[in-house]
Parts: sequence; structure tokens; C-alpha cells
Amino acid sequence: MEETAKIVGSLIDKQDVCFLSFVDDEGFPSTRAMLNPRKRQGLQEFYLTTNTASKKVQALKANPKACLYFYDRPTYRGVVFKGTVEVLHDQNIKNEIWRDMDTIFYESNADPDFCVLKFTAQSARYYNNYQSVDFEV
Repeated sequence: MEETAKIVGSLIDKQDVCFLSFVDDEGFPSTRAMLNPRKRQGLQEFYLTTNTASKKVQALKANPKACLYFYDRPTYRGVVFKGTVEVLHDQNIKNEIWRDMDTIFYESNADPDFCVLKFTAQSARYYNNYQSVDFEV
């Protein structure tokens, strides 16, 4: 299991984007491409940035269950995590996650439309070489 965790961590860190899936306000599955997490704690906690005013934030506040998917196209490997999302407005985490390039989207890290999504994984499924492996995180 330790080897799988190391391989999956490397796969995650090499990606530019990931995909966040959740249930929208009409009860349908919805998926969004997201910039890769700015911070992760092992394979359990992932911190992503987004707009507070987005529909996904409103949907996640109503139903925090979500999936986070990472895909490595050249090797056709992927991993999906099931878990929950918290919408964070804490200035300390916003300061930590902030990058200079974020000024494209926000005035500053104090912009009220800048928030952090904390995804906490409960389980995962890794796909590689035509096989899937389920594992707890």
C-alpha cells in the first residue's frame, strides 16, 4: 500500500489540472476542471482555489460530498478520491495558498471572492495497466 501511495502522490503532483465532481442544485452530477491543488497533506487533504460566488461553491455548501479525479494522459493512469469539501475563508489558509498569478482572477488574497476548497478524502481507487485498486486514505 505504501508503494501505491507513493506512485499516486507522484501522479498527482505532475498534473496541471484535476477534476472536481459534485451534485448540483438540481440533483445532477457536475464536474469542473480545477487547477491542481496548491497544497496536499498526503492523500487525504487537498486544497484548491475557486470563486466564492461560483455555483459549485453554493452546491458544495448544500451537499459537501464530492470526488476529486487526477488523470495522467500519457500513461493512461488515474486516481479518483471520494470525500467531502469544506469552503474555507480563513485568511491564514488563503495567505498560504495564494500565488502571484492569482491576480489574474482576484484583486488580492483578501478578495472576498477568493476562497479555498478543502477536500478531505475518505477512500480512493487507482487505475493503472488495465487494473483498479481500491485503497483507504
